[in-house]
Amino acid sequence: MPEDIAGSEQMLANWNQQIQERAARYQEMATRVQGMTISERSSDGAVEITVGSNGILQNLVINESASGRRMSEISGEIMKLLQRAQSRIPELLQEAMAETIGTQDETANVLFNEAKKNFPAPPAEEPARTPYDSNEMNFRVEDDAPPPPPRPPAPPARRRPPSDDDDDFGGESVLT
Repeated sequence: MPEDIAGSEQMLANWNQQIQERAARYQEMATRVQGMTISERSSDGAVEITVGSNGILQNLVINESASGRRMSEISGEIMKLLQRAQSRIPELLQEAMAETIGTQDETANVLFNEAKKNFPAPPAEEPARTPYDSNEMNFRVEDDAPPPPPRPPAPPARRRPPSDDDDDFGGESVLT
């Protein structure tokens, strides 16, 4: 009987040690992930963003070179960069898991799948289009469009020749 107690104590000690080691690996993974940031920059370098491992925007830089661009272009570029950065989060999470808790861990797989669901790949980038690339009609007023030419002055109003009759009935009776 004492052997069974000693064996049980040893089993509990091993189990406790495994739990503590696993908790330390999860803590190390959490620390690594928490400190991760992802930066993306536009192709022309005018816009740069940084997001944290939680996907929240931490920094946004719009350089002076963007000053000549329309605000709608800049805001679209910011959103595109944000999606691109966020879509890299699952990859970085998987790297941190592989280095700390391993990729075979069931909890790690749940975390990874949740990150992929929350931060999907960004939509494919469409090539830049000009208004003449397709047969679409564009009825929008462009901000950069030149103002319309000034209207020519209206011709002077024609005046009727003065008449002696002020009643404006042309010499006729109102009753006829």
